[in-house]
Amino acid sequence: MLSGVRVLDFTRVLAGPLCTMMLGDLGADVLKVERPDGGDETRGWGPPFDDRGESGYFLSVNRNKRSLIADLNSAADVGLLRRLAAESRVVVDNFRPGTLERRGLDPASILEANPRLIWCTITGFGPTSSRPGYDFVVQAERGWMAITGERDGQPMKVGVALADVIAGKDAAIAILAALAADSLPADRRRIHLSLADSATAALINVAQNVLLTGTDARRYGNAHPNLVPYQLLRTADRPMVVAVGSDSQWRACARSLDLTDLEADLTLATNAGRLARRDALVARLEARLMERPATHWMERLAAAGVPCGLVHTVKEALEQTDASPLYGIAPSVPGTIRLPPPTLGEHDAEVRALGWGAFGR
Repeated sequence: MLSGVRVLDFTRVLAGPLCTMMLGDLGADVLKVERPDGGDETRGWGPPFDDRGESGYFLSVNRNKRSLIADLNSAADVGLLRRLAAESRVVVDNFRPGTLERRGLDPASILEANPRLIWCTITGFGPTSSRPGYDFVVQAERGWMAITGERDGQPMKVGVALADVIAGKDAAIAILAALAADSLPADRRRIHLSLADSATAALINVAQNVLLTGTDARRYGNAHPNLVPYQLLRTADRPMVVAVGSDSQWRACARSLDLTDLEADLTLATNAGRLARRDALVARLEARLMERPATHWMERLAAAGVPCGLVHTVKEALEQTDASPLYGIAPSVPGTIRLPPPTLGEHDAEVRALGWGAFGR
């Protein structure tokens, strides 16, 4: 879909590299620019490492790219990067404010010189903040940890760097929207996104509940603040999740578990009624589920159209998808895998000799 779109990638760590990998998966030519002293720091974020010495972390978000080593303190290298930017369709960076400008790579002047260029900057806390943007800090400050974890437990982060992931996807969406426009003035081609803004927006219904009631959100563990039953439940052998999202699904759930008295109880007929009796209702459901193994209940609930699932390990989940130790998980968008993640400076000589022409080789 993006064949021929040239993306100059100044990003590192996770949000930016995920964004540019998605553009690469969609067909764009992505040139990853890395510093001489080790490149993207996630190259060393291991073990595990593959047989080339690349970390699993780096491999996860850097396929479909070529790598160029460039020193932003070198006038010659800055000149090369300006030439590459002049022939690019997209530039993505996640430097702190002022870093590029101080080194002669002012996005505003480059955008004026290239009327088709889109420049996206991803920061931790917005274009006026010099704070470094790390997912863990953002999860803490933007309310995620306050609502994650057991009811009476400590605040807990999400198991993956999801604020980074969401910001990276937000950036890809914004870039694609700009690419779809016929023409845009320079200020509209300058995109700013932050982990903090993406994380706050991702609070969705939790935030809206607080806005409506004025009451702060709290932790529910593996339960849902608005739906019952919608949580982890124990069975005779292993935990499973039941996710009832409608009153008809509730009736099917009660019927599947042979809890006909609960099905007939009019006080439980609506979600609001079930929410009011959360603890007693969940205790009754779990007592029934504890009588048989999870697979027994899975079959019954699934046959009745009740959303449910077993708790799988990451290894079990990967066995159900197309994934590779080198290329990672197959694109979640309609994309293709063409190149493995590059070693540091792997394409340096070609790009210095041919510029973007190196991508035609």
